[in-house]
Amino acid sequence: MSTPIRLTQYSHGASCGCKISPAVLDTILSGSGSQTLDPNLWVGNASRDDAAVYAIDDHTGIVSTTDFFMPIVDDPFDFGRIAATNAISDILCHGRITADGDCDSGLADQPDTRRNRG
Repeated sequence: MSTPIRLTQYSHGASCGCKISPAVLDTILSGSGSQTLDPNLWVGNASRDDAAVYAIDDHTGIVSTTDFFMPIVDDPFDFGRIAATNAISDILCHGRITADGDCDSGLADQPDTRRNRG
């Protein structure tokens, strides 16, 4: 019988403790070449953000977020739920919330694809 894989064995820190510092990020991004800032880019690398907001019109933007963090739990399903919650939180932080208070994630009409955990 094989030993179960513990996701946390690959972590060198916990949650925000595993993020790189802004100074290290600046060094990494400085080698990416000059940036032409598009006036429709409301949020991007210039603001040291892990999300981008691109204007569609004067009042509407598309939000894209990329997060990477080390596992803080061993169960892959729980880790996926935590990662999804973090991504939705990033979107909410950028004001992507509808007038009725719901987060418009684009997933409302998707079937429940959660695996059977029994």
